[in-house]
Amino acid sequence: MAKLILTHEVTGLGEPGDVVEVKDGYARNYLIPRSLATPWTKGAESQVSAIRKARKAREIASRDDAQAAAESIQSRTYTVNAHAGDSGRLFGAVTSAEIADAVVAAGGPSVDKRKIEIRQPIKSTGEYTVSVRLHPEVSAKIALEVVAG
Repeated sequence: MAKLILTHEVTGLGEPGDVVEVKDGYARNYLIPRSLATPWTKGAESQVSAIRKARKAREIASRDDAQAAAESIQSRTYTVNAHAGDSGRLFGAVTSAEIADAVVAAGGPSVDKRKIEIRQPIKSTGEYTVSVRLHPEVSAKIALEVVAG
């Protein structure tokens, strides 16, 4: 088992700044090459507090604020313009950054692109639902319409 410090959020594993133990192969082949985690050392404990402090600054302050933002997000449908062929298939995929920009452009609250979870890559026009974690206890569903543009 490898002991790591997470530098980014990993769904099902933890938040930035968490110290976790995972199997060696998962650490060596996935987490470390993608810069999602760094090896734990005694000297790296100071990094943990810095990462947690940065995370707190980015988080929505309270659960009530997150609940209000979730209601605001779920109250409307957001449109993303993407380059598509005649059959409706996109040239690429819709990214979480494009979704976050669409929410802000439609007058919604600012959403961190790293908190948006896209289950399957969005590669064609149509209507989709993605989720966003606004707070550890609050998540919201984003109704998304992908149109050729």
